[in-house]
Amino acid sequence: MKKTYVLDTSVLIQSPYALQSFEDNILVLPITVLEELDSMKSSEGEIGVNARLSIRFLESLRVKGNLIDGVCLPSGGTLRIEVNCTDIPLPKHFHEHNNDNRMLKVCLGLTKNGGSKAVLVTKNILLRIKAQMIGIEAEDFTTEQVPVSGEQYTGRCEAYVPEELFADFKKSGISPWDVYEFDREKGRIPVSLVQNQFVILRADQSSKKTQLGRFDGKKIVPLEYKKARPYGITPRNVGQYFLQEALMTSADKAPLVIVKGPAGTAKTFYSLAVGLSAILESDYPEFRRILISRPNVHFDDDIGFLPGDESEKIAPLLRPAIDNLELLVDQNEDERYSSERSLADKIQELFDRGIISAQALNFIRGRSVAKTYLIIDEAQNLTPKQAKGIITRAGIGTKIILLGDPHQIDDPLLDERTNGLSYAAEKMKGSPLCYQLTLTSDECERSPLAMDAGLRM
Repeated sequence: MKKTYVLDTSVLIQSPYALQSFEDNILVLPITVLEELDSMKSSEGEIGVNARLSIRFLESLRVKGNLIDGVCLPSGGTLRIEVNCTDIPLPKHFHEHNNDNRMLKVCLGLTKNGGSKAVLVTKNILLRIKAQMIGIEAEDFTTEQVPVSGEQYTGRCEAYVPEELFADFKKSGISPWDVYEFDREKGRIPVSLVQNQFVILRADQSSKKTQLGRFDGKKIVPLEYKKARPYGITPRNVGQYFLQEALMTSADKAPLVIVKGPAGTAKTFYSLAVGLSAILESDYPEFRRILISRPNVHFDDDIGFLPGDESEKIAPLLRPAIDNLELLVDQNEDERYSSERSLADKIQELFDRGIISAQALNFIRGRSVAKTYLIIDEAQNLTPKQAKGIITRAGIGTKIILLGDPHQIDDPLLDERTNGLSYAAEKMKGSPLCYQLTLTSDECERSPLAMDAGLRM
């Protein structure tokens, strides 16, 4: 049986082609959606882009028929614009002219006028709550959702290895058929590995014996860069060994690295260390420069009113990267802060020489970036469309590192299942060109307090 869905503006702003995702059902756009798209079409950044894309798609439908009466969609469903339902009463404290409440009027009106019960689809959580208060069924737009956080791919696993094969791992690797998990009820269970997944191997007769490896698609092989010390940095835990492997693997083999994890797990710190090592400690540098961007929600606003050049305008948003550079350019903890001016000069020199540069996200999209070590920090604030846009900008010799914590999202329309970082991780799972890893709270190295808070809070 066909359903009737009423779409909110927030759905089109996040996914401008959402109208093609409802199969053969009936879609209704309240007139207020057109008004809001019109007001957003000149906005800077992603909001304006998606508003214009939505408007163009509606125009392509308009030329085929009357949108008031309904037009067939490529998916087999129909779409129409609803201009009525203005006199539908709402509860006393619901303001008549509020745009969200006008959406609710349409849903009530469609049901009251003998049609099938209308389902409101919106990214706006509060609108879903208000809908429930007055008996309207409401849903999130789930087409671009990934599994809940506990079920998402982590890029790592643990497996047992027969004792007699454990010693030969470093010489010849281990077949995935020779490793297993153990369940008290089911006994040995085969391990289903994904290409480039990291593995903690445990000897089955002595589980304290461990080795670290990576599944290359054929067998589990030892880490290639386990003994490396990029820019003088030494891994402090298993997660950092895996992280170092992913970051140090050449752009030819691993042009994309996706790292999720809570604050303090050294995601940005290690990424900068490997980037600096690749440029400053190599006779034949693999990259021309390190390019840093932080897709904070503010990056989609107009930054023209701020003083200075582009790097100076976005500098406040890149302060976390600067904090990490302070630790890297002067690794003597006793002397590091003895001269704040000297420390600042060392960091500024990296920018002045073009070794590191910062750029707003909306200037990266649309470019082809070659031979660049590109760090996108706070990538959990990307939309799926933005994540795809960045990844597809990779030119020859570029390595893209997406870093972030899906539990720390600033964008009100994104969550743990719809943000671009998690979306990219799920879509790129198993790609031979992508290494990814989820770091855990107990791998926090910022401070004892940071680790304790990460585990407790």
